[in-house]
Amino acid sequence: MNTTVKPYAGQGSKREQVERMFDNISPKYDLLNRLLSMGIDQGWRRKVVRAIAQEPVDRLLDVATGTADLAIMATRAATHVTGADISAGMLAQGKVKVEKAGLANRIELVQADAADMPFPDGSFDAATVAFGARNFQDLQQGILGMARVLRPGGRLFVLEFSRPQHAPFKQLFHFYFHRILPLIGRLVSKDHAAYTYLPESVDAFPQGAAFEDVLRSCGLQEVRSRRLTFGVATLYSARK
Repeated sequence: MNTTVKPYAGQGSKREQVERMFDNISPKYDLLNRLLSMGIDQGWRRKVVRAIAQEPVDRLLDVATGTADLAIMATRAATHVTGADISAGMLAQGKVKVEKAGLANRIELVQADAADMPFPDGSFDAATVAFGARNFQDLQQGILGMARVLRPGGRLFVLEFSRPQHAPFKQLFHFYFHRILPLIGRLVSKDHAAYTYLPESVDAFPQGAAFEDVLRSCGLQEVRSRRLTFGVATLYSARK
């Protein structure tokens, strides 16, 4: 399965376009995350960490780690965290944050694609991806790549944007997400495609039961989902 939304139409594969887009916006990425979500995104990540902490975790993989927000938080629940991302620009920002937090001995950042992880089978106790699954070149191959490097019984957590279903918040969110957010994103990041791509990619992503089916089709079990903040985001969990 693959979303058809392209951030830079006609300029390479989706993977190449996403990599270039995030390289471009990496210096402003954290600022825009906090501004556009009013800081709620960090609360969502903390929910992921609490879910991770329900079982012992030695090695955790954070895919699409970006500037390492979740990787840094996850050290509260895991002994060692490996953050992987296709964007060198985002990883450079993340490395600065990791070193500033004094966690360079516990967090390793690598440039890698979810579908082609440079790790042996069964290397990790848990794996996460926050707001990155919709950017995979091929969604199913990305999930399969993450599942491959999980040990038997290992857990997968996917935090992703979703669309609220109930009025009036549904209409208010749609207006903000499709009108206000792209405008602010373009003004701050100076990238005219990135924050138009964001709502389009969310609209194209399979949500709720549809994404649960994707997880099951990748051989994962105990698939569950929990909607957060009136359905603006959803936290999915599954076990290998």
